[in-house]
Amino acid sequence: MEKSILKSAVRGCYDLQKIRIQFGNRIAANWRSKQGIKPGEKDETADAESQKIIKRLKTEYARMTDGLLDLPKRKAFVGSELISEYAEMILISEYMYMLESEQKAFKGLGALLEDFPVWTDYLKGVCGIGPAMAGVIVSEIDIEKAKYPSSIWRYAGLDVAEDGRGRSRKAEHLIDQEYVSKEGEIKTRKSITFNPFLKTKLTGVLGASFIKQGERSEYCGIYRAYRNRIENRPDLAEESKGHKHNMAVRYMIKMFLIDLYNNWKKIEGLPIEPPYHEAKLGIYHGKSA
Repeated sequence: MEKSILKSAVRGCYDLQKIRIQFGNRIAANWRSKQGIKPGEKDETADAESQKIIKRLKTEYARMTDGLLDLPKRKAFVGSELISEYAEMILISEYMYMLESEQKAFKGLGALLEDFPVWTDYLKGVCGIGPAMAGVIVSEIDIEKAKYPSSIWRYAGLDVAEDGRGRSRKAEHLIDQEYVSKEGEIKTRKSITFNPFLKTKLTGVLGASFIKQGERSEYCGIYRAYRNRIENRPDLAEESKGHKHNMAVRYMIKMFLIDLYNNWKKIEGLPIEPPYHEAKLGIYHGKSA
């Protein structure tokens, strides 16, 4: 299978997910308004509350439609405390349809990945990685173009910028990039240096998945060991817990990408180059050789 087909399927799955989440947030906002919270009003617990509301609505919807082949007609509708109006039931019905479509799309990725040896021979056996995340990795990373493990780090936005800090969207981390304007003129604009979709999925989704596995995942152990190291560094004493957590997640994912690089290159029969910290510094996963 062409990787472009897999990439279209993966991106399509996440597009469905994004739309479903946005729709769910609108539904939750409607119910939150019943609690006296005006649209647009700031509330630090809004996201968490929205998730709770959607969960309750899904449960109530399942109860109200249990045993029915279709939604009840408007005249036969009997509301409840949560779903009191017929229009609200229609909204929940549409949300459930979107959720079902999303789940089917993600489930289909497993079948598509069977054509890629890096999934069948390696990623499938990594605790914390399922078809959805494997789809992102396989479709977004071109292992033939990655000469070194650090090549993947840079592409995923996990390298260190010139100021010594982790790569980000900050102004000082942007580069000048040429593009052709609508008028056909070559112009320059500031641009990021990495794939934001890949970075978000690796640090935000895969990182959390590895940590959730606990002792079952070697990468969770790497996270905990590195987190302990930076917790005891005097130069980081003023940094927040959140910042230290992000540093440890970033390090953990970078170590995974080294393993991914080595295994993927071997599977494809491509030359393997050691990462800089091993080849030049003699450091292996934080330990001197």
